[in-house]
Parts: sequence; C-alpha cells; structure tokens
Amino acid sequence: MEKYSIYFKKFKIAIIILVAALALFIFFVTKIVPEVQKIMQIQNDYKTQSSALADSERKLQDLRDTAAKKEAEGEDIAKMFFKPISEGLDTEAAISDEFGEILQLIRENKIKTRSVKYDYDPQDDNFVKNAANRYHVCRITAEMIASYSNFANFMRELYKHEHFLEISKVEIVPYEKNKRILLVSLQVKLYAQKDAATAAAEAAEAAAAAKAAAPADGQSAGTDASAVPSPQPASADGGVSPEASF
Repeated sequence: MEKYSIYFKKFKIAIIILVAALALFIFFVTKIVPEVQKIMQIQNDYKTQSSALADSERKLQDLRDTAAKKEAEGEDIAKMFFKPISEGLDTEAAISDEFGEILQLIRENKIKTRSVKYDYDPQDDNFVKNAANRYHVCRITAEMIASYSNFANFMRELYKHEHFLEISKVEIVPYEKNKRILLVSLQVKLYAQKDAATAAAEAAEAAAAAKAAAPADGQSAGTDASAVPSPQPASADGGVSPEASF
C-alpha cells in the first residue's frame, strides 16, 4: 500500500491533470455531441425541404405551362354561332334555345335570378348594323344573387361556353347584410345564326326596300324637271332675262 502511496505522491500532479482533462473531455463531449447532432439534423432537413421545394416548383411550372397551353388552345379555337334546329324562327324564338343553355349554367351554380331584361336585335350592335340578315341578336341584362365561389365558377363556364357570345358588362356589389353574398348585374349578348331560307328572304326584302327607295333618293339628288324654268323671251332692250340663263 505504501508502494502505491509513493507512486501516487510522485505522480499526483500528473494524475490530477489527467483526471481534470478527462472530466473536461467528457464535459465537452456531452455538450458538443448534441449540438453536432442538431446541426446534422438541420442539414438533413434542409436537404429534404430543398428537394421538396424543387419538386413543388417543377409541379407549379408544369401547371403554369399546362394552363398557358390550354389558354392558347382556347384562343385559337373560333367558337361557332348557335344554330337553331327549327327554321323560320324570329329572334325571340331562336334565342330562347340559346338562353336555355345559359339558364342551365345559372341553375347548376346555384345562382338566384332577381330579374331578366331582353333587348332583341339592338340597333347599336355591330352584327345588327352590318349583318342583320344573317344573325339574331339578343342583349340580356340579368340581376342576380350569388356567392363568390359560385359566381366565379359560373363566369369560367360562361367564358368557355361552346357558342359565340359577348360578355358586355359585369357589375358586382357585396350585399350589405352579408358580405359573402354578391349582388350581380350581368349583361350578355347572345347570337343565333339565321337559317339560309330566312337569311335569303330578309336579304331580298332589304334589297327590294332599297330599290324602292332609290328613285326618290335619285330625284332629290338629281335635277327636278318641274323645277326647271322654261325659256323666257328676250327683254325689250335686247338682253336675256336672268331666268333664261339657267
């Protein structure tokens, strides 16, 4: 025992330093290892999230490309005019079938209609001005009540409607007692193609009316025979009267 005591006294300082260093090492290990593990976990999470973000960005870009492609395809496709099955219809009857399709969209999107106003063949429409014998036109003004989501979906479907139409005006006002509800004023022009027989008959009628009006227009534009004065005899001084100079 004394032998060990001698060795202990001899190497006391070295043993104390060694024990202190070991204790310090253990202390640092217990403190550093968790931090290192946290750093490694953060790095792994960062790599995972970076990969997920890159994948999400690729998917988002794919969706954007698909939407742009569909939009471009939609713009390239010329919509056909609605053509009634029956022939010889007036504007009201021809447009009623086309408006039935719009009413179906309104019902499917659970939109309530407060009032509907019809204006058949409005004279300020370009088709009525320039091709009245080829198309029926109806301007519809509808006052409606709808939720935001239902009305947004209705407008998307109306925009994608297979037949040619014109969305002339859309006015939206939130309902004062419930801001989630919209009061909507929508104006749409619907067009229907006239059948060949009706178009030909109206074209012939317009031509006949123009022809009947032509002589009256020509007479007013030209020289009226009744307005031409007859030649007058020479005056007493040998000159010519002013009327005879015409």
